[in-house]
Amino acid sequence: MKITYTGRKVDLAPAQWKRIEEQAAKLGKLLDGKDEREAHVIVGFERGRHTAEITVNYHNHPLVGEGSNQEIFTAIHSAIGKLEKQAIKVRAKWRDNKRAPREQVAEPVTAAEPAPPGKNGSKRVYRVDNNQRHKPMTLDEAVLEMEKDHDYLVYRDAGNDRLSVLMRRRDGHFDLVEC
Repeated sequence: MKITYTGRKVDLAPAQWKRIEEQAAKLGKLLDGKDEREAHVIVGFERGRHTAEITVNYHNHPLVGEGSNQEIFTAIHSAIGKLEKQAIKVRAKWRDNKRAPREQVAEPVTAAEPAPPGKNGSKRVYRVDNNQRHKPMTLDEAVLEMEKDHDYLVYRDAGNDRLSVLMRRRDGHFDLVEC
């Protein structure tokens, strides 16, 4: 994390700036990912109180932590603590939004078999990638799911944890194939 300092009516020794950098190291581990973030620290002294303001741009969100106290290091530590809370909140929102499952569109794949005689085009096979883990179902739950205009349903049976296929017959009844 790159840190730039601005001091208003405050002069600190290099050892004191080093102590501030050590406090900001934890924040740097939280914010720095693939690229290095830049933080701007403004330290001031007004009306007998030290103020500290830290600004960081994180995932297009400006994070600002402000703290004030009679002691300068307490003010800076307070500002870093507030900034950490904001960063954790933004990071959680970013992670949850970016990790939402994407819907996969079935893409046509031409069949390896030649077209049957009398037809112009070849048959198309649509590959649906379904890597989602679904909870096991009972037979009654599978029948209820079939009432949503599905012709077949592949599910994991809750009783024996085996793969089962439920198919709708032309007469309205169902065939169950247990694998």
